[in-house]
Amino acid sequence: MLLEFDGGKITSDAGALLLREADRRMNLVKRVSACIPDPRNPDCIEHQQTTMIAQRMMAIACGWEDLNDHQTLRQDPLWQIVANGGAVDQKPLASPPTLCRLENRVRRKTCGKLSALMVEQFIESLGEPPTELVLDFDATNDLLHGRQEERFFHEYYDEYCFLPLYVFCGSQLLCAYLRPSNIGAAHHAWAVLRLLVQRFRQVWPNVRIIFCGDSGFCRWRMMCWCDRHHVEYIIGLARNPVLEKIAGERMRTAEAQYQATGVKQRLFAWTEYAAKTWDRKRAIIMKAELARVNL
Repeated sequence: MLLEFDGGKITSDAGALLLREADRRMNLVKRVSACIPDPRNPDCIEHQQTTMIAQRMMAIACGWEDLNDHQTLRQDPLWQIVANGGAVDQKPLASPPTLCRLENRVRRKTCGKLSALMVEQFIESLGEPPTELVLDFDATNDLLHGRQEERFFHEYYDEYCFLPLYVFCGSQLLCAYLRPSNIGAAHHAWAVLRLLVQRFRQVWPNVRIIFCGDSGFCRWRMMCWCDRHHVEYIIGLARNPVLEKIAGERMRTAEAQYQATGVKQRLFAWTEYAAKTWDRKRAIIMKAELARVNL
C-alpha cells in the first residue's frame, strides 16, 4: 500500500486505517491502557481510556503530535472510527484538555510498566528463539521549545534539549528513556542493559548478547559488568594521543598506498590497549581511511 506524505503527516486515509489493523493484531492499545491507572468513576465518564489512548497513539504515529491538533481531529469521522476500533460513533472524541489529564496520570511506575511492555512485545514478535541479539545503545538530542522543566543547554548539539536514551535490536525499539541533557550519554545505561540482559536470559538462556555503543558509553565499570555476565561488546573509543600514536603507522600506510594508486584506501588493524583506569587490556580495532574530497 502506498501512503502519501505531506509535511511529515500521513495524508492518506488508508494510513490511519492501516494503523488500526496493525493494532488489532498486536493488541497494543489495550495493553498500554492496562499499564495506566484510571481512577475515574465508570458511571461518570464519557470517553473510555482505551479510546483516548488509541486516539492519541494513532495521531502521534501519523504526525499529529500536538494536543491542540485534537481540537480538529476529534470531529473527524475517520479518526472516530480509528479510535473506536472500527465502530461508528457520532459523538466527538476526547478534547485536548481531557487527553492532557490522561497524560498527567502517567507516573514513574507507569513508565516502567510501559518500558517492560515494549520488551515483551519484542519477545513475542520473534517466532523462533534467536541465537544472537545485538543491543544498540544511542543517545541523541530532543530539541526543546519554550522553558520546560529540566531545560539545559547542550554544548555539543548547540541547543537547549533533552538527551533521551534509545535502545534498538535491529529495527525494533526496546527502550526510549527521556533524560535531561546535563548528564552523560551513559547515564543509567548500565541499569537498562542489566534489566534487558536479565529478561532475555530468562526467556533464552543460551542467547548470545552483544552490546553496541559509541564512545559516550565507554565506561570501565560497564565493560567489567559485561565481562562478568558473558555479554560481548563493541564500543567506540574517543581519540587521545596514545591511540593516535598507535594508529599512526596504519594511517601512513594508507596515505602511501593512496599516493601510489589514487584509489580510496580503507585499512583495518587491531591491537590491545588499556587506559590507566582499566583492569586489563582489551582488543582495539582501528580503521585508516583516505580518499579524495571534492569541494
